[in-house]
Amino acid sequence: MSVWGRAKAKAEELFGRAEEVYGEAHGDAAAEIGGEARRLEGEAEEDELDREDRRDDDGLAGQGAR
Repeated sequence: MSVWGRAKAKAEELFGRAEEVYGEAHGDAAAEIGGEARRLEGEAEEDELDREDRRDDDGLAGQGAR
């Protein structure tokens, strides 16, 4: 996946964590739960991108066509 896809996933994770912390600090359960959900979605998307990268890697990096 592209760098932009990874950046988007990381941004979702960070914004979710910020919303989660805000909810904790202000006693806002809805913000806390919503932030946690957003953070977990970002983490799941990052994990999926990592799995795709490993699946695409054939172990032949740097070896020219023979």
